[in-house]
Amino acid sequence: MKKYTVKCLSPLMALMLVPAAFAAPPLPLHSVEGFGGILITGSAWLVNPAEDDSLFGLPSMGATFANLGNGRNLEAYTLTETIGGRVELGYAFNRLDLGDLDTDIMAAALPDIKEDNVELHHFNARALLLKDGDLDQSWMPAVTLGLHYKYNSTIDDIDSRLGGALDGIGLKDNDGVDVTLYASKLFTSTPRPFFINAGLRSTKAAQIGLLGFTDKRKTLFEANFGVLVLDNLVIGGEYRQKPDEYAAIPTLIEREDDWWSAFITYVVNDNMTASVAYIKMGDVLNHKANDTYGFKLKFEL
Repeated sequence: MKKYTVKCLSPLMALMLVPAAFAAPPLPLHSVEGFGGILITGSAWLVNPAEDDSLFGLPSMGATFANLGNGRNLEAYTLTETIGGRVELGYAFNRLDLGDLDTDIMAAALPDIKEDNVELHHFNARALLLKDGDLDQSWMPAVTLGLHYKYNSTIDDIDSRLGGALDGIGLKDNDGVDVTLYASKLFTSTPRPFFINAGLRSTKAAQIGLLGFTDKRKTLFEANFGVLVLDNLVIGGEYRQKPDEYAAIPTLIEREDDWWSAFITYVVNDNMTASVAYIKMGDVLNHKANDTYGFKLKFEL
């Protein structure tokens, strides 16, 4: 077997790397919230760290589109920068089309919300606490702590036009902070390598913040796995608990469910990945969003 030596942070990146004259492949991906992960969950591995002793890695950009059905689409545009191989800064802009929600609201004799979508901004900072194999322990996973400030720029106007109805069901704020702690490990002793990412999230966000934020903080579990079925093809799945700490307005704003996804990621070249996912999101606003499909492109400079 030909051996390659690479200065890179993620063992997954090193494993999939072609000879050292080439750059590491663009893994991990970006989550829809704008930090290293898959689609709806995260990873302890940081995105695109420098492969030498440089302070700054090159920036990474991503775009995600998910069709939630009933005229609703979720778009995410993401950007990350890793500094010193230990700190990842990220931003994401999310837009959720509301489909026929306004029509259903007016049919229930409630005011016109005058909005076709909601917009959510994520500002992320993550610190790598432990690298893979730290403390001279081969079993040691990478461990990353993250702080994630979220601001929903639309929800206050909607709540005002509804006369405080969202506040009345527990959606009290338009911003909040998530705290995440992730551990990630790559296993290579099996016929094909695979990885596992598992994390805890402390949050007040409703539907990741797309519906605003409650005043009840909850700590939840999320995880993902992937198998390198080919050197440039990963298949896997994700699971994410949701807090579900607001009341429902029946037929208009239903309570949230846990999210699941199955994904396939193809490493196009040293700079780009393309992913497709099948997602089950349960109730989202006035309709279910099961049998949802998402598409993601990520590009590293």
